[in-house]
Amino acid sequence: MSGGRRDVLLDTGPLVAVLDRRDAWHLRCGEAWHALAPRCATTEAVVTEATHLVGRGGGPPALVLELLFAVEVPILTLDSDGHRLAAGLMRRYQDTPMDYADATLVVAAEWLGAAEVFTLDRRGFKTYRGSGDRRFALLPS
Repeated sequence: MSGGRRDVLLDTGPLVAVLDRRDAWHLRCGEAWHALAPRCATTEAVVTEATHLVGRGGGPPALVLELLFAVEVPILTLDSDGHRLAAGLMRRYQDTPMDYADATLVVAAEWLGAAEVFTLDRRGFKTYRGSGDRRFALLPS
């Protein structure tokens, strides 16, 4: 893994927005992408969600992986303990609600010590908490 410390978690929304010129967030996320991508890591669940959305929008789903490979964004895989933590988080935040991709990002934030999330999900990530009840900083601001 190159590019230094991975201290920003990449969520589905910005990833799709960067790839879809028709997306309302395309320009804003595209501008932030160049500065944030070298600091980002994401999860397999986010990649799955993004490939589905890009494909549903008429784009080639492989474009998601190709973009991540091009900028060397690590794609993290949860182990059994990570999946258990994700399930617990989904139950804890079921009223928000929290989907699986978001839960994997919160677990990954714990693993990496990350406190920033590149996301368009303001409601969710303003509610979710990291260890020690720490709030996430949301990007783009």
